[in-house]
Amino acid sequence: QVQLFESGGRLVQPGGSLTLSCAASGRAFSHDAMAWFRQAPGKEREFVAAIDGDGILTLYGELVEGRFTIARDNAKNTIYLQMNNLKPGDTAVYYCATGPRASYRQNLYDDWGQGTQVTVSS
Repeated sequence: QVQLFESGGRLVQPGGSLTLSCAASGRAFSHDAMAWFRQAPGKEREFVAAIDGDGILTLYGELVEGRFTIARDNAKNTIYLQMNNLKPGDTAVYYCATGPRASYRQNLYDDWGQGTQVTVSS
């Protein structure tokens, strides 16, 4: 079982940028797809972005496409989420997850981190 640790969440002003990291431990994850999801207060968890093991295929949720970029460094067992032009609606707890293939579907991911809080506010 892999353990995932998210970091980088903080308070940021609207229009600002932020990079989240998710470090994996427990086993090599270079063959696993990785993804970011988020959950705002009172809302269901939603898909943000996913990347396959090779870093070639990427998927994005419609609310973040064009503003967010997912990337991975298999040598460091780490994935990243670069977030630009942040909006108050991006406020949420951001979770990373690992699974057998990149997908929008939450139930295809096996292991989840504890999350990191991102707050976008002036």
